[in-house]
Amino acid sequence: MTVSRRRVLAGAAAVPIAASVLGARQVQAAPAQGFRVGAGISDVTGPAAENGMMGYSMPQQQTAGIHLRTRARAFVVDDGVKRIAFVTADLGALFQSVHQGVLRKLQAAYGDLYTEQNVLLNATHTHSACGGDSHYVAYDLAILGFQQEVYDAVVDGIFEAIARAHANLAPGSIRLGRAELTKASVNRSRKAFDLNPQADKDHFPQAIDPAVTVLRFSQNGVDVGAISWFATHGTSMSNGNHLISGDNKGYAAYEWEHDHAAVRYLDGNPRFVAAFPQTNTGDMSPNLNLSPGTPETEFENTRTIGDLQFRAAKSAFDAAAEAVTGGVDHRMCYVDMSDVAVDAKYTPNGRPQHTCTAAIGVSMLAGSREDGPGLPLPEGVKNPFIDWLGGIDAPIPQALADAQAPKVVAVPFGAMKPYPWTPEVLPLQIVRIGQLHLVAVPAELTIVSGLRLRRTVAGELGVPLENVLVQGYSNAYSQYVTTPEEYDSQQYEGASTLYGRYTLPAYQQEFAKLAAAMKAGRTVPHGPTPRDLRGKLINFQPGVVFDSAPAFKNFGDVLADAKSTYARGEQVAVEFVTGHPKNDLRRGGTFLEIQRLVDGKWVRHADDGDWDTKYHWARTFVAESKAVVHWKIPANAPIGKYRVVHFGNWKNGWNGAISAFSGTSRTFVVS
Repeated sequence: MTVSRRRVLAGAAAVPIAASVLGARQVQAAPAQGFRVGAGISDVTGPAAENGMMGYSMPQQQTAGIHLRTRARAFVVDDGVKRIAFVTADLGALFQSVHQGVLRKLQAAYGDLYTEQNVLLNATHTHSACGGDSHYVAYDLAILGFQQEVYDAVVDGIFEAIARAHANLAPGSIRLGRAELTKASVNRSRKAFDLNPQADKDHFPQAIDPAVTVLRFSQNGVDVGAISWFATHGTSMSNGNHLISGDNKGYAAYEWEHDHAAVRYLDGNPRFVAAFPQTNTGDMSPNLNLSPGTPETEFENTRTIGDLQFRAAKSAFDAAAEAVTGGVDHRMCYVDMSDVAVDAKYTPNGRPQHTCTAAIGVSMLAGSREDGPGLPLPEGVKNPFIDWLGGIDAPIPQALADAQAPKVVAVPFGAMKPYPWTPEVLPLQIVRIGQLHLVAVPAELTIVSGLRLRRTVAGELGVPLENVLVQGYSNAYSQYVTTPEEYDSQQYEGASTLYGRYTLPAYQQEFAKLAAAMKAGRTVPHGPTPRDLRGKLINFQPGVVFDSAPAFKNFGDVLADAKSTYARGEQVAVEFVTGHPKNDLRRGGTFLEIQRLVDGKWVRHADDGDWDTKYHWARTFVAESKAVVHWKIPANAPIGKYRVVHFGNWKNGWNGAISAFSGTSRTFVVS
């Protein structure tokens, strides 16, 4: 449940925003026959040490540093009458708690300008970001509870990205481009895929979805951003990784922004923003050999799959000739997906059916050899969060067992007390940007599930199939959606389809209603109100009591220094006495700088958001810890003098005061 072919029960086993931006509520008219567009970016990186990671459901997989900072990338499009805000964030999932929190901040800042109706939030599904920001138990089990620091970092970062996109709205244009990419994904659930009707399989002759769809954003003729949709999982980094990373889509965005658009993330809002959202990714793996990466291969795997996505997207971007016209529109409602009566029109056997209370199947607990299984705690080690919940044993009513068949129910998430472990009332949304329609689903769909949903929506709207995309991981998270035929095989994805065999037909029916309303220009009923579970969960992840330095050492002291000279391609490594990263997340900042001497002044050359740096943290003794900064010197690094600087914070054990410090290596020469 914590996303993607993993073992959810493994555990049972501030960047200031100008007041003028926050206070802006006026909607200026867009230019005739055009749009006003804006793009923004912000940091959503959580605690860089001792925080559970979201994705593989392994309590042992806790953060221990940063490779790539995780970011939220936002676009605002205004046609003079309506507007939409679109955000893709480097997260494992976009939880309903985050959706609710961001909307509260937007309402406080902008009134009714940005609401649940016209804001679409989604996640890239990286498995190497911090977890613990859900208000639902199932997604916090392996993280040992709700993590307020993570939640605040994510909500604040997404809000800031939207605020920055809002602040730089300007007259512009959007163009649409397309490409295909066949070497960045593989079907990890081929047995289930092959159970689908031939007509569905014929649509995907390689059993993958190769479609790359790109929107090219310009302001006054200058390119300012791109949104590039492609389906592949964020599992290039393995379940043995402990460094925060945006995984392959994070690298694709970094390569476009940093390497090609010269973006410097610490220098203010960038002049180009590249978002790489998911589509119907449920059975698409980036591990082409159907085996997870290893410490020796995972970084290169991430770069390779990310680079392929960037190059395909850039090709579509450069060739984008189709003007996006017709304005923007949106429809959104809430549906109790555990209680949908499905019309016979949408079911495979032509009979009325019904969804049911959420539950996961036994085969979900088997893990995955393709992307990396989740593992239980070592024998004899308990998960205090589960103990607090009273365990996970729960009776499975016969009626639920029958409704979920042929799934063999492992845990009835929807029947847990005092409230369900997964959401039942979910947001369904369609957003239109010109001729492109985004079907925002709070789940991860297999490619054939996505195809059927797209066909349904395209048919209602009367538009070409290629102009309808599934936007997965949107506004909430409720695991997988398979076709009824795939569900019958009870592979991992079927066992993780929460609301039973007819989950997909229920989505088809409910999205058809939204599409029909959009075409007719009608509003739609709001539907039931989702739960607000603030304050319902607790945290069993230990916090920072205090920090101490080794005898005769101070915070920031160098424990192992750089050599005096290096050649390009070599790796610099420097160790420092440090404090716990939870003392200050340095969101919007950095734990390190690689500085270069330029005209007698030290200037920042790289930081902890760069691909060639790695920031490692390790506890050395009780309250003592060290930071290890690695810099793989790029082949194009300028010749000259450099040094490594580490920034940190330590907590005083006597009064709890947190103080900043820094440490600096010796000067070394790159030659």
